[in-house]
Amino acid sequence: MDLGLKDRVYVVTGATRGLGKATARELVADGAKVVLTGRDEERAAAAAAELGPGAVGVAVDNADPGAPERLVAAAREAFGRFDGILVSVGGPPAGFVADNTDEQWQAAFESVFLGAVRLARTAAAELDEGGVIGFVLSGSVHEPIPGLTISNGLRPGLAGFAKSLSDELGPRGIRVVGLLPARIDTDRVRELDGLSADPEATRAANESRIPLRRYGRPEEFGRAAAFLLSPAASYLTGVMLPVDGGMRHGF
Repeated sequence: MDLGLKDRVYVVTGATRGLGKATARELVADGAKVVLTGRDEERAAAAAAELGPGAVGVAVDNADPGAPERLVAAAREAFGRFDGILVSVGGPPAGFVADNTDEQWQAAFESVFLGAVRLARTAAAELDEGGVIGFVLSGSVHEPIPGLTISNGLRPGLAGFAKSLSDELGPRGIRVVGLLPARIDTDRVRELDGLSADPEATRAANESRIPLRRYGRPEEFGRAAAFLLSPAASYLTGVMLPVDGGMRHGF
């Protein structure tokens, strides 16, 4: 299938590693151009160089109020257009209710939630018909994940924001989509497994609850994200797509 990605230009935040990087890789492989971001300038530049001339790296923090305008400008300057954005950000600190501090909640809110709102709001003002705004969320949108209390508190709210935004932007022909990863084999998930006394046993237990009986590969997530962002998904909006090997058992 031709996804229609050739020469389209996307911003992908948090793309120096993990799910953001996997998505940027798949977009570029299918002919798109990408402005990818990370907090560290050297890592952002290195990630872009790894993807070739179809990518440029920009060092920004999603929590920076000036980031959205800077990234849209970077897309237009580097590649002459702006067709969409995928908002991805590293997960907030693990912990239970009694563990997480006000400071951790505030920092996570600024980065995970308010930063995403600002990016989406700016993108909405800059996109034309056929544009798309995507969010990397979490399976916690539907079911809380033990030990990830901050994420459990923020991700469902962001999904609600995305759904509201899809209703508002639909008449302009702009789509809004969300992706709900579960156990994808990234550094972040390995770090979370590593917090247990027996990481291998924790992974095995998680795999036993996944119908496909394995963790997902980053490129599997990246391909799903690239499709949702592409013109091939032109009649999909307001959807929250689980990329989880069947881990969510509800309809």
